[in-house]
Amino acid sequence: MTYSDTIARLYDLRNAENVIFKERKFGIVSNNALGIYHKELKMIATELGHDNELALQLFDSGIYEGRLLCSMMLKPKDVTEALMEKWVKTFDNWEICDSFSMGLFSKSNFAFAKIVEWTGREPEFEKRAGFACLASFCMADKTSENELFEKFFPIIIREATDERLYVKKAVNWALRNIGKRNIDLNRKAIEVAKQILEIDLKSAKWIAKNALVELQKENSRMSDYPRAEYRTSIMH
Repeated sequence: MTYSDTIARLYDLRNAENVIFKERKFGIVSNNALGIYHKELKMIATELGHDNELALQLFDSGIYEGRLLCSMMLKPKDVTEALMEKWVKTFDNWEICDSFSMGLFSKSNFAFAKIVEWTGREPEFEKRAGFACLASFCMADKTSENELFEKFFPIIIREATDERLYVKKAVNWALRNIGKRNIDLNRKAIEVAKQILEIDLKSAKWIAKNALVELQKENSRMSDYPRAEYRTSIMH
């Protein structure tokens, strides 16, 4: 399918009422939006497959759903640092921020570096992109051991003081996902949450309490990704 064909298809799915509904229901405020739901875009992306050239054209179209479609079509290994920096500065709501961060950036060769860099930035959705990348990276990276993920705890503690809604939700999300990698990181994430709980700010209290509820559940879903203690026990 050509670029023109794809744009025409997007316009065929246009629904102005959906734009209003997404803003009222989910707080998604977007420019030049057609009102196409994520699930419909996923179907189109599946049909089109990976197509880097078309993906780049769709982002540059300026159409909101074209940009979302770009995040689903570009191959993560082909994402460049320049593209990541260009795109992250355009994010103006959580949907497009998370679509790129989870589906693309967290699986790129620059994931770790951008997590460290973006979580320290001031713009709300650039900072959220860092934590959304981290939350997804925790699940996408199935080989790194605990030491790598423990490096993110000081960042999480530092940014737990950010009162902005979409930042604090992403900080909480990242902490919970680190704690779901394995039993050892779960214990350490709980310790970090309790440390954050001592910070006398509403954002920190919310992040910590919400994380503790999930991380301390008896039936909490947890993976068993590599950890030093686990590997040692197998060797013996």
